[in-house]
Amino acid sequence: MPEIDDMIPTKWFVRPEEACDAADIETLQADAFGPGRFTRTAFQMREGVPHCPKLSFVGLSGRELAGSVRMTRIRIGKTPAMLLGPLTVAPAYKNQGLGRTLLQTTLDAARRCGETAVLLVGDPPYYGPFGFDPVPFGRITLPGPVDPKRLLIATLNGGDMPSGAASA
Repeated sequence: MPEIDDMIPTKWFVRPEEACDAADIETLQADAFGPGRFTRTAFQMREGVPHCPKLSFVGLSGRELAGSVRMTRIRIGKTPAMLLGPLTVAPAYKNQGLGRTLLQTTLDAARRCGETAVLLVGDPPYYGPFGFDPVPFGRITLPGPVDPKRLLIATLNGGDMPSGAASA
């Protein structure tokens, strides 16, 4: 059993997302991404498609919902995959490690569930250390415009990088 001095303290409590979190998560997303978020391709892919509850998590600071991450089932060509996002942290908790904690939690859960690919649109310097690589131009296409430099994928559990059109 580890000694108390060997334990790593954390100020976050991370748990699976629950239905009662929906309104708080919507508020977080609205604050973080604004009304224009609905025009973004990744948001449009998720529209009307339920996120995967076993791979979606929230981070709490005390009783306050401080951040969330969701994953949605998609296909890339014929390959089942996950679409990560949005990853959202409340402004009061930014740059304190919660986003990284949520990201690592959902990726670990995806690995345990046997997922082989996680796609996202995001910043390479932030997501790269978690195993996300740029998608070679044209290898994966989305149903709308995306900056090709921000289209990233992590292959898990020995999976190969899929190719083809991404769809929900």
